[in-house]
Parts: sequence; structure tokens; C-alpha cells
Amino acid sequence: MVFSTPVFMFYFLVLTMGIYFVVPGKFRNLVLLCSSLFFYYWGEREYVLIMFLSTVIDYTHGLLVERCKEAGNIKGAKIAVGSSIFFNLALLIFFKYWDFLAGSLQTIGIPAPILGVHLPIGISFYTFQTMSYTVDVYRGDTRAQRSILNFGTFVTLFPQLIAGPIIKYKDLGDQIDERTVSADKFATGVQIFMVGLAKKLLIANNVGMLWDSYKALAPGDLTVAGAWLGVIAFSFQLYFDFSGYSDMATGLGRMFGFDFLANFNYPYISKSITEFWRRWHISLGTWFREYLYIPLGGNRCSKRRWVFNLLVVWAATGIWHGASWNYLLWGLYFFVLLMVEKFFLLERLKKAPAAIAHIYTLFFVLVSWAIFAIEDFSHLIAYLKVMFGLGGVPLTNAAFGYYLTAYLPILLVAGVASTPLGVMVYHKLKPRAQQILCAVLVAAGLVVCTAYLVASTYNPFLYFRF
Repeated sequence: MVFSTPVFMFYFLVLTMGIYFVVPGKFRNLVLLCSSLFFYYWGEREYVLIMFLSTVIDYTHGLLVERCKEAGNIKGAKIAVGSSIFFNLALLIFFKYWDFLAGSLQTIGIPAPILGVHLPIGISFYTFQTMSYTVDVYRGDTRAQRSILNFGTFVTLFPQLIAGPIIKYKDLGDQIDERTVSADKFATGVQIFMVGLAKKLLIANNVGMLWDSYKALAPGDLTVAGAWLGVIAFSFQLYFDFSGYSDMATGLGRMFGFDFLANFNYPYISKSITEFWRRWHISLGTWFREYLYIPLGGNRCSKRRWVFNLLVVWAATGIWHGASWNYLLWGLYFFVLLMVEKFFLLERLKKAPAAIAHIYTLFFVLVSWAIFAIEDFSHLIAYLKVMFGLGGVPLTNAAFGYYLTAYLPILLVAGVASTPLGVMVYHKLKPRAQQILCAVLVAAGLVVCTAYLVASTYNPFLYFRF
């Protein structure tokens, strides 16, 4: 089930909230657990059993880790943590990477069966969440959850179940046990949800159609300007698709009394690649820093080891996004850029004019999205050649002029919406004006988005496949 559908907004959500706010507080986690399992079952049917299995295994492992530590059995606690990590990684590798690994082995002559296993939606997100739970219990960052119902609520919580943000138990555990629901919190949740819905439906979906048009063209039909226009469209589609979903998740969480950490912070205003990754998919970067980079030694080691640690992290970041070589290449691409910045370029960027630093960042980010978007290597190489004018391709043609004219308004809207300009203007208004404007925009947004949902059949969610 997708947030941006009439079924979710006008049936599932209304019914869930109706029950949630009517029952006594002690039954609200049960309502959320049952609703979340149904939400996942709607799209994945038998794969909901994976959710049950993951919940039971990590719940019992968390208790086992804590009991071993309390008994002074540190070795037993480490074994329990290792067992939990092994299970979660095995689950992820089997469903997400087995066919990719088998196909790669076959290309070098090693027989391996391709199973054609369907990728469960959201598995990259919820396995990371449950995997970090036992680690945090071992580190003493949180207590083991005694109630399997409460732990199941954390694992299956539908607002962020299938596309994040990645929420660590230590950040949400107290809210799972007890949280405050208020009219003000609910109202701000509705506002945040509507912002995310508008991002998704009105911007991401529209610019996404432009990218689909260019991606479908044969390399011989592309032009330099057209190839760049296509990548710009994809960059907006990906940002507003994913940040829109994160906003909707955050808004839904607030409606139910939860506070989720921000997942995006206007990444396209960055003036370096380093800054970009502090603003883009924050929950993923935080997870890899806490559970991979620091355990490997972080930067408290020799320079050679530090470079190796970053190499591992960025290779993992790339391959986390998908079982294809282009994602690994995408991660390593950013590793190289970050190394260049850390060794000498970053200080120069800080001294350079802001416009130069910004153009530099956007240029390399746009190239990265071409690598990210095109899984077929031959198509990717051909597309990159066109972007850089190699092979005698024309600069522009009539099709580019048509697409630019047709999509220029939405591209301009996307460009402005990628910056904090609108928020800055809003906060300069008087409180009463803010309230009126907010109410009008929420109401208008609901009407327009509902009309779009009814009329449109184009409604992909890019991060569902990750």
C-alpha cells in the first residue's frame, strides 16, 4: 500500500486513526501493530511472515544480549549480537542480492542458480533497524524491550516501514512505550504530511515523466542538452519522491504521537560533496557511521586504514541501494570525490565564491544521478558520452526545445522548492497570517492532490525497490 493512494488516505488511514484515538492508551500499540501488519500484507501477502520472523528473532536476541551482560558473560553477549547480525544480513542477502551474485558468478563460469526471488518491499530499511537494536543493547545505549508487542510495533510501524527514514530503537524506544498525542501535534503532522504528498504527486511525478522520456531514447536520438535535461529531471524526481515520502512518514508519525528525526535538509543547496552527504538521506548516513564506520576504526587510526574504512562504507552505501554494479560504481564515485575533498579540495572550496562551490557540487551530483539511474552498463556509458559531448552528438534539437518549453514551469517550481526560500518567507509572516496561509494551503493541497490521484495513473515510488 502506498501513501499517495485514495485507498490509504481515505480508507486505511481514516479507519486506523478512528480506532487508535478511541481505544484506551494501553491498547494503542496493539492497534498500530495490527494496522502495520495489514498495511504490509496488503502489498506483500506471504512476505509478512518475514516481519513476524524478524520481530521474534531480534526480540529474543535483545533479551539474550542483556541477560548475558548482566551475568558478566560478555562472550555470550557478543555471540548473541553476532547471531542477530548474521540473521539480518542473511535475510537481506538472500532476498536482495542472491540473484545478482548468482548472475555475476555465472558470467565467470561458476554455476549458481538464479532463483527469481521477489524483493520484499522495505527490507533494506527494516533489517537495518532491527539489526542496530541488538547492537545498541550490547553497547548499553538502550534497554532490551520486554514487551514483544511493543517491539513488534517498532519493527512494523507503518509510517516508516517500507521506505524509511531508518529509525534506531534507541531513538524511538521511549516513544514506543509512552508518547504524547495532542491536537497541536496532530495538526503539524497533517501539515508535514501534506507537504510530502504535494512534493510526491505534484513535483516528483511530473518531472519523472520527463526523465522517463529521455531514459527511453536510444543514445543516437539524444543530444547533449537533452541528456543533461533528463538528468536534471531525475535529480528532482528522486529528491522530491524520497524526501516527500520521508515528510509523509514524519507527518504520519506526529499524528500518532511520534517524533522522527529529519531525513533531508535541502541537499541541493550544498557547496561541497561532503556537505551534500550531511544533508541527503541523513538516517542512512548516520546508520553507516554508527554501525560500520566507527566499528571499523573511524578516523582514529592510520591514514591508510582510515581510507580503507571509508572505502568499505561507500561501497556498502552504494550496494545497499540495489543489487546492480552501477550502484556499487555510484558509491565508489562518491568515495573518490570525498577523498579528493578531504585531502585538499574542501579547504579551497570554503574560500571559493559560493556560486563556484555550488556549481561544482551540482555538477558532480548530477553526474552521479546518471550513474545511479541507469543500471545497464552499456546504456550508462552511452548516456555519459552524450552528456559530455563525445561521439559527435548534436548540442540540441527540436525535441529538446519541446520538452524544455513543456516542463520549464515545473522545473522552476522544483528548483525553488529545493531551497529553504519558501520556509524563510513563511516564517517572516505574522503568526496569524501563518495560520491562515497554512490552513488554506493544506486545504488546497488536499483538493489538488486528491484530484491528481483520481486522474493520474503515473505514481511510482523510486525507493520501494531499494
